[in-house]
Amino acid sequence: MNIVMMTNTYLPHVGGVARSVSSFTEEYRRRGHRVLVVAPEFPGTPENEVDVVRVPAIQNFNGSDFAVALPLFADLDEALDAFGPQLIHAHHPYLLGMTAVREARARDLPLVFTHHTRYEYYTHYVLDSPVLKRFVVELATRYANLCDLVFAPSESIARLLRERGVTAPVEVVPTGIRIERFARGDGAGFRRTHGIPEEAFVVGHVGRLAPEKNLGFLAEAVALFLEHHPGARFLVAGRGPSEADIRRACERRGVADRMHRVGVLVGQQLADAYHAMDVFAFSSKSETQGLVLTEAMAAGTPVVALDAPGAREVVEDRVNGRLVTKEDVTEFAAALYWVFALPPERRRQLEEAARRTAARFSLERTADKALSCYERLLAGKRRPHPAAEIEEWEQALRRLRTEWDIVREMMEAAGKAIASGAPLRDETAG
Repeated sequence: MNIVMMTNTYLPHVGGVARSVSSFTEEYRRRGHRVLVVAPEFPGTPENEVDVVRVPAIQNFNGSDFAVALPLFADLDEALDAFGPQLIHAHHPYLLGMTAVREARARDLPLVFTHHTRYEYYTHYVLDSPVLKRFVVELATRYANLCDLVFAPSESIARLLRERGVTAPVEVVPTGIRIERFARGDGAGFRRTHGIPEEAFVVGHVGRLAPEKNLGFLAEAVALFLEHHPGARFLVAGRGPSEADIRRACERRGVADRMHRVGVLVGQQLADAYHAMDVFAFSSKSETQGLVLTEAMAAGTPVVALDAPGAREVVEDRVNGRLVTKEDVTEFAAALYWVFALPPERRRQLEEAARRTAARFSLERTADKALSCYERLLAGKRRPHPAAEIEEWEQALRRLRTEWDIVREMMEAAGKAIASGAPLRDETAG
C-alpha cells in the first residue's frame, strides 16, 4: 500500500502523536509498504529525509513547544502526484487535517483519522474559554464524520466519540511499542550517572511537562510521599512549561534536593530511565492512551495512575500497579506507599504482570490491526459523504475562529486598560 500520513507534529518533536506516527510509519515500511509523511518544519529536522514532505510552520506557538503548520503549500500536490497515494491518514482535525480532507476528496481516496487527543484540554494554548472548549469538541466530532474510518487509541475514547455523535465507523487501535526496546535497560548505571543512590526507592515520571498533564497534582502527591519517606527519590524526564510548578511543589515540602530532572530522553537512555524506577507515577486526565504507561510496564515497572481514559485500559488495580479512583493527593501518595511496602515476592509478581500487560500493546499487534483496517477499507464500499458535511465542518471552523477573535480582542482591550492606569469614565454622566 501507498499510505500518506498527515500530521501537525512529527519528529524531532517529542510527544505522543509524533511518536505514534513515527512508530507506525517505521513498522509499515518494515513490512514493505510505502509511507509518505506530511508534517511541519521543526528546529533540528534532519536533512535528506526519505518520503517526508515538510510544510512551512510557525514555531513555538503561543509559548508552547508546538509548531503550527500552514496548510496551503504549493509543492504538496506535486509530491502527492509523484507518490501515488492509495489512502490518506490524518492525525489532527485542523491545519494539515484540513489539507487531508481536501486531498482525499480531490483524489477520491479513503480518509482515516486517529483521534489522538482530547482537544478540549489544550485550549489554554490559545484562550482558556468554555465556549472554545465546546467548539473544539464539535470540530473534532464533525471532522471524524468526514472520514471513512476513525481510530480510537482506547475503548474509553471510542465510547466517548460515539457519545459525542461520531457516526463514522470507529476501531480501537492503540499505538504500539517495540517491547524489546524497553525490556532491557541499565537502571543501576542510570542511577549512578544521575546521582541516585542504589538503595533508593525511585518514583519516576516521563512525558511532556505541560499543564494539561495535571502535573501540579502529581508533584504534590509525590512530594508528600517523599516527605514521609526520606530514602525515596523523584525522577522526572521531559521538558515543558510545568517544570517550575513541579520544582515549587517539592520545595514546599522540603524535598527538592531529592528530585532529579534529567531532561528529554530517547533511545536506550529512556529505557535505562524506566529500569531505574521502582514505580511510575501518572496523573493525566487528558490522555487517549498514555503511551508511557506501556513503555514503563515493558521495563517491568508498575504504574500508579489516576483512573482516567487511557490509564484504565492499561492499569489493573493491585495487579500491575494501582488505579486511584479519587483525585486526592493523600490517596495517590498512599498508593505509592502501597507499592513501596510490598514484600519482594509480591513486588516481582507486580513486575511480571506489568510485562504481560505491555505485551498486549506490542507494535506488531497494533500494526496488524491498523493494516487490516486499511485493507478492508480499500476493498470495501466507501461510506457516502454529502457536501453538507464539509459545509457543517467548515462552519464549525469559522465559529471557532470567531470565538478566538472575540475573546482575544476582549483580553487585549482589558490589558490595555489596566496598563494605562487611567480610571474608567462613565460616558453616560452629564
